[in-house]
Amino acid sequence: MKVHYGVENIEIKCPIVTIGSFDGVHLGHACVIQHLKEKAASIDGESVIISFEPHPREVLYPREQKIGILTTLEEKIAILEKYGVDHLIILKFTLEFAQQPYNDFVKKILIDKLRIKGLVVGYDHRFGKDRAGNFENLQELANEYGFFLEKEVVFEEDDVNVSSTKIRNALAVGDITTVNRFLGYSYSVTGEVVYGHHLGHKIGFPTANIQVSDERKLLPAIGVYAVKVIIEQEIFNGMLNIGIRPTVSNDGQVSCEVYIFDFNRDLYGKTITINFIDRIRGERKFNDIEELRAQLQKDKEKILKLLKS
Repeated sequence: MKVHYGVENIEIKCPIVTIGSFDGVHLGHACVIQHLKEKAASIDGESVIISFEPHPREVLYPREQKIGILTTLEEKIAILEKYGVDHLIILKFTLEFAQQPYNDFVKKILIDKLRIKGLVVGYDHRFGKDRAGNFENLQELANEYGFFLEKEVVFEEDDVNVSSTKIRNALAVGDITTVNRFLGYSYSVTGEVVYGHHLGHKIGFPTANIQVSDERKLLPAIGVYAVKVIIEQEIFNGMLNIGIRPTVSNDGQVSCEVYIFDFNRDLYGKTITINFIDRIRGERKFNDIEELRAQLQKDKEKILKLLKS
């Protein structure tokens, strides 16, 4: 997959295009991508996704509580490449860009710069100023400029319409099963292992304290999780805690710490990836360190059984 930042000096053979944030690159997106690739193949053309950085809501609603993102740009690129997309075009999203009428976007970018042959849109996709670029208006432009326009049907999983919003909502309550089912893969976070307070060492569960690479990346709800840990392409089982560690700390800071089973290497300064498998329990305060240690041992045994199943 070729990644382009902007639309200058791009040469694409018979481009078939779809447009969107593609945050999460979930099963609904995968359905659109598959159709996009099929249409491109049918005319011996190339599939093109136009996406945006930063996420449009970050620009349009700066005072809104941080929306967060499901996939960083690096993650999005990696997933789209696995799906076999030919080209990804990243456009910088600004307030000025947001004020561009949809017909100007179609003419100046899709027609003049890319010379598209076709446009595939999601069932509810709109773009341009005031989101006026709906399917009916785009059909008029398709007729005018001579490209075909197709609308994807809604994608459902277990009779539920899959969307980035639904995935965010499931993530917010720690429903990793639903998150992963809607994504079609395990939700993950990547970050650098940094120095912590070494409290885990004192109770026999040494943890790696993770500083997530992109502060916009959404973390699941506070709690204990069964995870897979990827370290330099090796995969390990582990349990991860997201929370304020009320039994051993009173600073109120949310941390993300992983205990990797059967592992004793130095990880400080290394970048690791955490794949979330399931949520085991919420976080709670224990009466003392011994009670906490006993619970952690139970958590470990439960996670080992879960990851072996």
